[in-house]
Amino acid sequence: MQVTRDFLANSSGGPTVLRILLGSQLRRLRQAKGISRHDAGYAIRASHAKISRMELGQVSFKPRDVDDLLKLYGVDDAGEREALLGLISSANAQGWWHQYGDVLPQWFGVYIGLEEAASVIRTFEVQFVPGLLQSEDYARAVIRLSRTATSDDDVTNRVSMRMHRQRRFVEPDAPRLWAVIDEAALHRPYGGADVMRGQIEHLIEMTRRPNITIQVATFAMGGHAAAGGPFSILRFPTPQLPDVVYLEQLSSALYFDKYDDTHRYALTMDHLATQAPPPNETEGILRGFLERYS
Repeated sequence: MQVTRDFLANSSGGPTVLRILLGSQLRRLRQAKGISRHDAGYAIRASHAKISRMELGQVSFKPRDVDDLLKLYGVDDAGEREALLGLISSANAQGWWHQYGDVLPQWFGVYIGLEEAASVIRTFEVQFVPGLLQSEDYARAVIRLSRTATSDDDVTNRVSMRMHRQRRFVEPDAPRLWAVIDEAALHRPYGGADVMRGQIEHLIEMTRRPNITIQVATFAMGGHAAAGGPFSILRFPTPQLPDVVYLEQLSSALYFDKYDDTHRYALTMDHLATQAPPPNETEGILRGFLERYS
């Protein structure tokens, strides 16, 4: 199995994606040879569980381990070996979000790495304005409400990290963001009327960006297809990576990448976007809320 130039060209989505790509390639090589995870683990003096974590891109890679696995899998082509081994240092690099390690849960760090690499993000939110569309004051109010921040410094760092995540979406060649916000979120006055007015003004400004689409799932719709709760779908420019569905919980998260799961959520998002008032009506809806908080 050759590692092509296309594979390397599409392997620039940050360390999280590189780990997943490298792990996926190792898994394909192992399966092509019919070698079990147990036998692969034995070859590198490790457990089958470590092989599983490596193949899922959940751990960093040691060059010696990868080299030994490539030998076991019969990868004799010097160019292919060099290409895979050359990905290791980049795959092990830390992303910008690691500077917030004191306030960043490990399970959320995985999501930020994926978010950083995504070319399209589609998200549905019920209780809050999505984090990527929050104003600084609104984000501060939401983070204080969560009670997960233990000090003013923690709150400040979490807000700073959220604002950092938003930068990619206002830069040249920014990824595409399509958000559907349940009307209920706009009725919740986080931080009071002044904060909500600033948040609504921020949303109106964001609707005018060419890479951002916002819809409001109004109460007038009645029930809708996304009754199960908030979720996000991430799509990547790298063909080797499938879509990922992200479901955030109180103190953990779920990630789905199997087609049956991601396709079901994609259909739900499609139905939701069809049921909701079209994007060209969003500014008018938001201006109604602006008057409410004036």
